[in-house]
Amino acid sequence: MADALYFGERKEKTSWCSVVFRDPKRKENLWWNFFDTETSSAYLEGKEYLEKLEYQILSVTGDGFGGLRAVFKDIPFQMCHVHMERIVTRGTTKKPILEAGKALLALVKTLHQEIDSESFKFYLNKYLEKYRDFLNEKTTNSLTGESFFTHEPLRRASLSLLHFLPYLFTFEKDKNIPRTTNTLEGHFSHVRDILRIHRGLKRKQAEKVLHSIFLASTIAPSKKKLKHIL
Repeated sequence: MADALYFGERKEKTSWCSVVFRDPKRKENLWWNFFDTETSSAYLEGKEYLEKLEYQILSVTGDGFGGLRAVFKDIPFQMCHVHMERIVTRGTTKKPILEAGKALLALVKTLHQEIDSESFKFYLNKYLEKYRDFLNEKTTNSLTGESFFTHEPLRRASLSLLHFLPYLFTFEKDKNIPRTTNTLEGHFSHVRDILRIHRGLKRKQAEKVLHSIFLASTIAPSKKKLKHIL
């Protein structure tokens, strides 16, 4: 699994991130590095690093970042179910008022249950059929004459679910493919807890601390990494 962990404030343009590749079975960090932002080239760097060490990447579980799928385009990709729910929730809210919002949120939550791909596709299609006119409803600004979708956030959420549908059930082809990045998310929570103790660290100092934390979850660190850290 692969994901980026951000630090700093994005709105203030002081943010930076660590991109991490992790083996969910062995709970081992395989590769990590630091970047100003999450990019395709960052994931490509990690992929090429592991391939040079003769790793065979059998699948990738990650979030909705398009660059991640582009880099691993020839490798089975599993969209994290937790991230999928977060994307939908941005459009429905956690406590939707509209019937269409309640139905969509209920549908995405079935991903955490034992629903199969055919059943999920069936219910998603039923949802889109029932609420198509509602989702496509438009409102016109009386002053400018400009039209926009009345329920844009909800419409965007439903389209995102349709967009990621091909990647939601990759795990059905191989039981070893994790449905979520929960192992990595839990690791990131641990990392954040440690850095909170050392508030006020500048980026270079924080990177050294992070190197040590990530290294602690690595079974076989290279001499190069050890030299860089120690």
